Amino acid sequence: MAKQPKTLDELFHDTLKDIYFAEKKILATLPKMAKAAQSPDLKKAFEKHHTETEGQIARLEKVFAAIDKKPQGKSCAAILGITEEGAEIIKEYKGSPALDAGLLAAAQAVEHYEISRYGTLKTWAGELGLNDAVRLLDQTLQEEKKTDVALSELAEVSVNQEAA
Repeated sequence: MAKQPKTLDELFHDTLKDIYFAEKKILATLPKMAKAAQSPDLKKAFEKHHTETEGQIARLEKVFAAIDKKPQGKSCAAILGITEEGAEIIKEYKGSPALDAGLLAAAQAVEHYEISRYGTLKTWAGELGLNDAVRLLDQTLQEEKKTDVALSELAEVSVNQEAA
């Protein structure tokens, strides 16, 4: 019996489960990063992103509903690796002037991963004619891009100078 080739809708669902897992992991990690951050502005940025992440998870649940699937995650090695790097930075640089620069770099690695995933999912949703999903995914994609810009500005304006 020949194996049926997988389709774009299956890949979309699989990738949706991946980013759902990633967002849940990020939600659990952000309070640890905020607690470890020395800069009040960086703490605030992590706390703001925690709140945004809750909304992003709710949007993902709406996307799952749009394709008649139960919201569930699938272990994501990429986000596990990125968050593990962040945990190592906290441990290795605790009390150091470079701690915040390392935390910020880890946060941007997360943002870049998310931007990649949401951009791909949005494109695939369009291909599949899932217009509500396109709108929901684009809303999150725009938030992730804004967060990345805000983190870059924070790095350039203060965090990197304090690390030096």
